[in-house]
Amino acid sequence: MRPTKSLSALATLILAMMFSLLLTGPAHAAGPAYVALGDSYSSGNGAGNYDSASGDCHRSFSAYPYLWKNAHAPSSFADTSCSGAVTTNVTNNQLGPLNSTTGLVSITIGGNDAGFSDVMTTCVAGSDSDCVNRVNQAEAYAQTTLPARLDAVYNAIRAKAPNAKVVVLGYPRMYTLNVFCVGLSDTKHRKIDEAADVIDNVIASRAAAHGFVFGDVRSTFNGHELCSGDDWLHALVASPSWESYHPRATGHSSGYYPVLNAKS
Repeated sequence: MRPTKSLSALATLILAMMFSLLLTGPAHAAGPAYVALGDSYSSGNGAGNYDSASGDCHRSFSAYPYLWKNAHAPSSFADTSCSGAVTTNVTNNQLGPLNSTTGLVSITIGGNDAGFSDVMTTCVAGSDSDCVNRVNQAEAYAQTTLPARLDAVYNAIRAKAPNAKVVVLGYPRMYTLNVFCVGLSDTKHRKIDEAADVIDNVIASRAAAHGFVFGDVRSTFNGHELCSGDDWLHALVASPSWESYHPRATGHSSGYYPVLNAKS
């Protein structure tokens, strides 16, 4: 009888363990330590739901870094992205949380270096020729000066986070073309979209040169640009004006987050 009792007790123990696993599910390891860097397209300017502690950096809890953090539960998370940031702001002010344990870094940067805000202001307030000329200046800057500035940022990231996977996200095109749209002219729409392609191509090239992954959001935003009828971007916003021409919360959840998630 003793062996039978022992076997019965063992079977009961195994069943109890299996039942416990069914109730609790398998253990999930924490995701990699994650640091988000960059400009207003990283911070979530335009997405609402702002972290009041972030001040003029306009970090949003609805921005793609927080969406990734909430989905993957990284072992640690830091977001130093800031509205208005240029490449030197990243190297001088945003790299503090990076170290050898950082497993993932995301960044969107370069648009402000090329004069994004001034380009949009000129195109909104000026003539077609004013817009075209200002975009031409921005494109020339992106092709001649921006590469070295991006290299400096990417080198600094790699030096401080030697083991991290770095995902460099680009910018969406601003307008859906070949549709009727009240506002800026078709000439301006096309030129602004052309600028987005130029800067994205420069960013993709420099990211690849450093062994980083480029996340192209133009495809996810396709059909959801301004004038699409299902816009994931703000047009001109009266108040707060700084939300103008930035992704809405949907632009982050459906445009940026899926790209970061796939590339990370």
